[in-house]
Amino acid sequence: MMTKMLNILLVLATLVGADGVSLRIIPAADGFSFIRLVRGDSDCAGRVELLQGNQWGTVCDKGWDLTDADVLCKELDCGLADKAVRGAAFGRGTGEIWLRHVNCSGQETSLTQCPRVVNGNPTCTHDNDAGVKCSGTLLMPTLSLLSPHTIFSPGEAVRFSCTVLPGHHLNYFDLYKRGIANPLMTQRVAFAQSRVEFTLPNQKTTQQGSYSCLYRIKGIPPSSSMLSSPPSNSINITVVELLTPRHWYNTSIEAPTGFVIKGHSFNITCFTEKQYPGGSFQLRLIRSNDTVRQSLPALTPSVTFSFSNAQLSNEGYYYCLYMVQLDGRIFVSRESQPLHVSIRDPDPVLSLMVISWLASALAFLVALVAVIIIIIVARVELCKQRENPLALELETRTCVDNTYVALDDELGRYIG
Repeated sequence: MMTKMLNILLVLATLVGADGVSLRIIPAADGFSFIRLVRGDSDCAGRVELLQGNQWGTVCDKGWDLTDADVLCKELDCGLADKAVRGAAFGRGTGEIWLRHVNCSGQETSLTQCPRVVNGNPTCTHDNDAGVKCSGTLLMPTLSLLSPHTIFSPGEAVRFSCTVLPGHHLNYFDLYKRGIANPLMTQRVAFAQSRVEFTLPNQKTTQQGSYSCLYRIKGIPPSSSMLSSPPSNSINITVVELLTPRHWYNTSIEAPTGFVIKGHSFNITCFTEKQYPGGSFQLRLIRSNDTVRQSLPALTPSVTFSFSNAQLSNEGYYYCLYMVQLDGRIFVSRESQPLHVSIRDPDPVLSLMVISWLASALAFLVALVAVIIIIIVARVELCKQRENPLALELETRTCVDNTYVALDDELGRYIG
């Protein structure tokens, strides 16, 4: 029940201060329920009051300095202290004086964590009520890309600007990349400067990612406090590195290495290991007197260019390259190594007429030899049929001689 009442009190106190003036109020600790600033000209200025039990009380200004005020301003999300106010400058409070001789080191996260004297100091009255003027809530800066695009090639520079509305005495601007704890770049700024530019030269693929910026303010001496603003919006940078394509060619198996037979088909294939949506391959042919280009969409890591009827116009040096359009820019890879293709005439082939004539001549010779063999065999058999051996030998010789004579006559008739 008590917690519910305190929450109601928090809402009411946020709207209206003890003296009818707007204020800032936050939960407290170490026996105190809330801390608030009263009667200031903004919600980050006023008399310091703490709630203990059901009673609001003040802080004595004995020992009250900028270090103490810094701790309070940071606790209230009001930046750092511009001034530690003494002497009830925001009016005299009422009730108890809860804290006396506050002595913060600057590392505390709450005023109630600082060493102090609680009550027991009769020299503090409400004429010594402490107050504070804080620099105000640190606003989020704006990161802008000065380069006209968000996608870059390796070696290009990226330019940013980081800007914040005037109102703080800024000391530093920092540029951060997501995933890296320390700032990539830091710029110290002059008094009243609210904008800086950052240039990242010679981009690499390792530098692509999300970037943001913030600014830092430093406490007024003798305070050594340093406070950082919330980070800015993020900007994503992409670095496109297109790998050099590889290529090879295929043609008929009877073609010697490095040659394509005239009239035959051949293919040239381009390949890359890294692709982007919407990319394409371009095949470039450099001939002795001109250059020919043709392109195909890179729907897969490799694309094949086909030539169905090789002619001398297809002879030359072929190069592959990969290209893609991103963010309105065209990125082109390096060209592949040259691939030389030579076109040669086919080997000589006998005509059908010559083949037919040779076949006819060969058939005639075969038939002629067969006839000769048949005649010789027939004559020899006839001679063997004679009974007288001597006459048989004589007649055989005569038969053979006559056979040759007959053959000569027969051959003469064939040739004649």
